[in-house]
Amino acid sequence: MAKKKHKVSDNTIAQNKKARFDYHIEEKFEAGLVLLGWEVKSLRKGMCQLTDSYVYFQNGEAFLMGLQIQPLNTASTHFVTEPTRNRKMLLNRKEISKMQQGTDQKGYTVVCTALYWKGHMVKAAIGLAKGKADHDKRNQEKERDWNRQKSAVMKEHNR
Repeated sequence: MAKKKHKVSDNTIAQNKKARFDYHIEEKFEAGLVLLGWEVKSLRKGMCQLTDSYVYFQNGEAFLMGLQIQPLNTASTHFVTEPTRNRKMLLNRKEISKMQQGTDQKGYTVVCTALYWKGHMVKAAIGLAKGKADHDKRNQEKERDWNRQKSAVMKEHNR
């Protein structure tokens, strides 16, 4: 009898590639999210978007703003589903104070770079980031194009 092959599932729910393009990420943190039941079900289906999400601080707590989670068609009518509500983030007090100091004093921004599963819980990868200048973005695009051309030439040469 043949053994069944188990699928290796990727734990990543969503990534914010725009944040890596627009910012230099100085330091990374991992945070939990406070979610409702329908939001977890939608995340299992991959119905979320991180594009313009960022973290703000209020009364010593961190909140994720701009995360869009679309409700499923089969969501209960008993709940008011708000796709863009602000979600509380679960962080240590030291982490919150470190990020808050960075945003207040040094001009950093805290952006969410990814959402992923850790066991049965949803975690957010957030980073303390500094905005890139336009010339840095152009250099990154040139480097990416050069690497793409280089790999094509090497592929052609190895045939």
